[in-house]
Amino acid sequence: MPPSFFHHLHPPTIPAPQARWRYTLGAGGIAFYLLLVLIATGALEAFYYIPSSAGAAQSVQTITYLVPFGWLVRNLHFWAAQLLVGASAIHLLRVIFTGAYTPPRRFNYWIGLALFVLILFLDFTGYALRWDTGVHWALVAGTNLLKTIPVIGSSLYAAAVGQNQIGDASVVRFYGWHIFGLTLGVVFLGAWHIFRVRRDGGIGVPPPHLRRDPARITRFELVNREWLAVLVISAALILLSTYLPAPIAAPISGDLSQIADARAPWFFLWVQQLLKLGDPFVLGVLAPLLVLAFLAAIPYLAPIQPGELGRWFPRGGRVVQGATAVVALAVFALTLLALQ
Repeated sequence: MPPSFFHHLHPPTIPAPQARWRYTLGAGGIAFYLLLVLIATGALEAFYYIPSSAGAAQSVQTITYLVPFGWLVRNLHFWAAQLLVGASAIHLLRVIFTGAYTPPRRFNYWIGLALFVLILFLDFTGYALRWDTGVHWALVAGTNLLKTIPVIGSSLYAAAVGQNQIGDASVVRFYGWHIFGLTLGVVFLGAWHIFRVRRDGGIGVPPPHLRRDPARITRFELVNREWLAVLVISAALILLSTYLPAPIAAPISGDLSQIADARAPWFFLWVQQLLKLGDPFVLGVLAPLLVLAFLAAIPYLAPIQPGELGRWFPRGGRVVQGATAVVALAVFALTLLALQ
């Protein structure tokens, strides 16, 4: 069978050991597919969503209860967004724990890290666009963290919400950030990230003379595996969308500060838990930035020798791997505490 255009997007062959699911986890490809689902379902939702404080929550209810199959489109959009955050986090950890961040892949590692940050804020703004009583933390506590930043905090807050306090302009601003600023950024960086993977030689593997297993698989087998992943993820999305609908609550009315039992979206629950321990700027802004700075510095902190590539936990990166595991476990533990 002659290769199709889709086959030509892949190299003719790749090393078999590094193509196994237990090595790649399929997280990068799954994240790409979930992004396509988000773009398609988000475009459909945009036909009915009204970006105003008076109409946002009602339009979400219209999509859910009145538009034919609107409930399915909205639920698919919601679950694709949640799974995208998870798949992106797993992909980032896989890259760190396999040492796939050394030159010539160092720059692409930073692109992927920036892409992960944009995905978090893309999900955050989409969460806020529900504009109902369930998104209080995102609208008030989350945005107020910007005010705690010295010197530029007030300007950043105004840029984020559109005025000096959350109001009518804020929905339009969140909507603009969500469908233009952040989505275009994610698409651009995502395309650049995929391009750099091919340009940098594909998945990280040892030089040919250091490989223990010279076996390779063809692009046809690789594409078949990708289609299998698409089918599995599609089935999971449909099951989740059918039996676990996206959250929906009553429209916001009155003073936002009076809404009780506020909770952040699950991927920022660890930040919310940190805020209970002390200074908002130190724990809510500086601490996450320090984590991000540590992740960005990893290629310099633990260079991996070429012969160590292509396997989990290469010896040259043990210190960084341990530190990353501690950070990941701390985030997980804080998230669990916030859920109690």
